[in-house]
Amino acid sequence: MAEKMATRAAYGKTLVEVGAENPNLVVLDADLSKSTMTNEFSKTYPERFYNMGIAEQNMYGVACGLALSGKTVCASTFAMFASGRAFEIIRNSIGYTGANVKVCATHAGITVGEDGASHQTFEDIALMRTIPGMTVVNPSDGASARLLLKQVIDFDGPAYVRLGRAAVPTFYDETADIKLGKGNELRPGSDVTVIATGIMVAEAMMAASQLAEEGIDVRVIDMHTIKPIDEEIIIKAARETGKIVTAEEHSVVGGLGSAVAEVIVKNCPVKMEMVGQLDTYGESGKPDELKEKYGMTAADIVRAVKEIY
Repeated sequence: MAEKMATRAAYGKTLVEVGAENPNLVVLDADLSKSTMTNEFSKTYPERFYNMGIAEQNMYGVACGLALSGKTVCASTFAMFASGRAFEIIRNSIGYTGANVKVCATHAGITVGEDGASHQTFEDIALMRTIPGMTVVNPSDGASARLLLKQVIDFDGPAYVRLGRAAVPTFYDETADIKLGKGNELRPGSDVTVIATGIMVAEAMMAASQLAEEGIDVRVIDMHTIKPIDEEIIIKAARETGKIVTAEEHSVVGGLGSAVAEVIVKNCPVKMEMVGQLDTYGESGKPDELKEKYGMTAADIVRAVKEIY
């Protein structure tokens, strides 16, 4: 396993790389470029970078205008401010027009840590996947973030990319076969399937290894694209293992678990458990301690698998 990297760091590196190949790429930020990692792009291509200040709604309106004028736009701020403060602009200006804007939102989930409940976003996937035509992506590590971001920037249309603050384990490499809209089976298994997204993929892999020692054969799927979700891989897993556990650094209301359940209930109803934020706010603290307190660790996945198994 390679060294840890935050997905927001991978985002910053990818912007610089893509910027060299795509002179049409423009990047906007809401006065958080050092945190969102767009600052390297701003230094390398200052004529294509705009600091819009602490005015997120205006930023996404401008992003829409630039996109409708023919630019490819990545517009960044923290996930709370993108999905919360600017939702109406993203819905009505970007989503409704199908503008080629990539809402690349960092600092999502409980691992924002010390920034506390006001900044810990558990609702963003739920909100963004309700917007018609919006692609929703949640990479699990730095390598997959780079591969997925390049694909997101390459297609014409709106997208929401969820990125994290904390460094996470890297288990993909740059040659991995990762495609938008297609889940990745990282580990085969016949007893239970764990479908995870974002940082919870690493936790799912740890849980599967622990459960294997106890004789429980767990399949692990990285569902990096929440919308459009890979129905085929979900239905196959439901039919072959008969039990599904979802794991996300997001509310269990409206996120990955809900998206998977929507597929399961229509096509192959099976038992399900959901690991995630249990409809509560967070608090300030160390990321690992918060993950443990709010039930988003490998141990929580192990418990959910055993309950359903």
